[in-house]
Amino acid sequence: MQESASSRASTTLQQVAVALLAQNPGKTFNAAELAPLLEALACPPTDQTKPSPDGTTLRLQLHRSREFGLVLSAGLGGLEGELDPRNFRPGRATVHALAELTNPTDFLRRFEQTLSYQKLAAQAKRSNTTLPDAPLHGLFDKLLQLAALPASTASVLQALTLEVQWDGVALQATEVACLIAAAPATRLPRPIAKIDKLLHPASMGLIGVSATSMNFGRIILRNLIGSGYPKEQLTVIRPDDAEVDGIPCVANLKALAHKLDLLIVAVGADAVPGLVDEIIESGAVESVMLIPGGMGETAKSVEPAALMAARINAAHGSAGGGPIFLGANCLGVVSHPGAYDSWFIPLERLPKPQKKPQRNSVMLSQSGAFMITRLSQNPWLDPLYMLALGNQTDLTHGDLLSYFALLPQIETIGIYIEGFKDLDGLHFACAVRAAVLAGKQVVVYKAGKTTPGSASVMGHTASIAGDPALFEAIMRQAGAIVADDVNSFDDLFYIAGALHHKKIGGNRLGAISGAGFETVAMADAISTDTFSMQMGALQDGTVKRVEEILLAKKLAALVEVRNPIDINPGADDEAHLQITEAFLQDPQIDAVVVGLDPTAPSVRALESSKLRPGYDISDPKSTVQLMPTLVQRSDKPLIGVIDGGTLYDAMAARLMDQGVCVFRNCARAAKALVRYCEARLHAQSL
Repeated sequence: MQESASSRASTTLQQVAVALLAQNPGKTFNAAELAPLLEALACPPTDQTKPSPDGTTLRLQLHRSREFGLVLSAGLGGLEGELDPRNFRPGRATVHALAELTNPTDFLRRFEQTLSYQKLAAQAKRSNTTLPDAPLHGLFDKLLQLAALPASTASVLQALTLEVQWDGVALQATEVACLIAAAPATRLPRPIAKIDKLLHPASMGLIGVSATSMNFGRIILRNLIGSGYPKEQLTVIRPDDAEVDGIPCVANLKALAHKLDLLIVAVGADAVPGLVDEIIESGAVESVMLIPGGMGETAKSVEPAALMAARINAAHGSAGGGPIFLGANCLGVVSHPGAYDSWFIPLERLPKPQKKPQRNSVMLSQSGAFMITRLSQNPWLDPLYMLALGNQTDLTHGDLLSYFALLPQIETIGIYIEGFKDLDGLHFACAVRAAVLAGKQVVVYKAGKTTPGSASVMGHTASIAGDPALFEAIMRQAGAIVADDVNSFDDLFYIAGALHHKKIGGNRLGAISGAGFETVAMADAISTDTFSMQMGALQDGTVKRVEEILLAKKLAALVEVRNPIDINPGADDEAHLQITEAFLQDPQIDAVVVGLDPTAPSVRALESSKLRPGYDISDPKSTVQLMPTLVQRSDKPLIGVIDGGTLYDAMAARLMDQGVCVFRNCARAAKALVRYCEARLHAQSL
């Protein structure tokens, strides 16, 4: 059978790659040595000694990231490639994509947003030639083929950098460099099916519980009992007592009458390595929660922590996979389906009221305090599960997200990350993609974007922060909604849960308010560096309907119907909601943000009114009573804005309790909606 051209090219590329990987790790190759590779990539070296001054120089790179494995990048080359990327908007100087999650067509679409491509377009227009889309697509294809080739057990491609120019006919290499590195060590896969035992334990043990003082172990025991976990399924491992708080004690793991689904370890950090050995050798435990901090976070603890992690990893190679470990430096877990709260925060300091009829979200965090403060300030986040990962001695971000990505009842997942273990960024990105393809939204916030921030991360959970620009590019590629800071995480995690079942039909926004500044602020907040919404053009029928509403409310002479619309402070609750519904029913509007103007005298926004008794949020004509049904009737996103002080907390709370998406600031509402719509539209394209 005759071999196809593509097959011949692939075979040649594979032969070249095998020859390269056979070299000694650490060797850097020059252009002459890489001539066979350039031929296989269909990117021959230029005949010129220097790049053409009229040409556009591109820099293409396959580089192996510690967290993500092979990443394909493309952007400005030559002198421009040496400029600080912080001088450019994200994705304009260079685009990055995880090789495993992209293809030539997808990557070319990303590259089209860069300054390099714009320069190519200008060059083509000036010289009356075509753009090199086909050659670029072909080169991206070959680079991705190279990335997909099986690696040697001894060495891997660390970095391949090409500087190329388009001469109007072909892409030609002006500079090239390649580095081969020793293959990195990898950990054994964790048996993540056992996460089910961690979250829904039929039996649980605790070690480190004091019988005389309220130490962390005792607080955890009280929280377990107080959160409803059955006492008869609990065991305290303590040699000197028969019981603590009515829970029976056993002397050690060997004395257990049955295998534990979960063991919570709250002893001092120095005792943990020896105890881990005992846990592994006993075979008496399926999953373990390591609460103690300090493991691997100080200079003297790095080596013992690494040895302990190696022993845990080795156990995963045994029959059954050994136990899984969450932590160390771990706040613990709240599992509502598992009927337990193992946080060492007393319940009186962090009540967890159910704010939704059905909990459907998860929060994963490397920092326990991050979860505590988020939940304390935002009870409407109200996750079904909350897990603190701590140091990732064993279970990683990728492991936990892989588990929750396929859990049917979960709709939104919020994650705080300080750093990834080696190659766990790749595992995590693939889990993000799986979750998004399963119809979930994943909101991610990563700390350590600055040098001081990265140093703080290392001191907190012994993590390496990594390149923030690369992280954001890959997370967006995978389908995650990436938060810039703590406030945007709160906003995006909340909006993702509130609008999960709404249809995202496009990027056309309707904006309504009786406060003129709000309509202006909304319009100013509908663009980001990577995506823009626009004010939808109202259909004639919508304009006529709104005019009729204004006439009936005696506001017609004061208001011009347009989008965004300032409906005047004289508008009452009904006027706000009737106009909102008219906007929602317009086929040229995809989402609506409405300022509910709580300080306006005609709006029933107070919990009780002294000036007008009964003219309050309990009135049947109030926004609190009318808006929830409007939200339920519409399949489009609707956000209400209550911009006011504590007087209007009750109005906001009552609406949020009924499933209305409410923000206390119009700009934050619009910004969150823009980021959310961008991610949802991207997910629909995957």
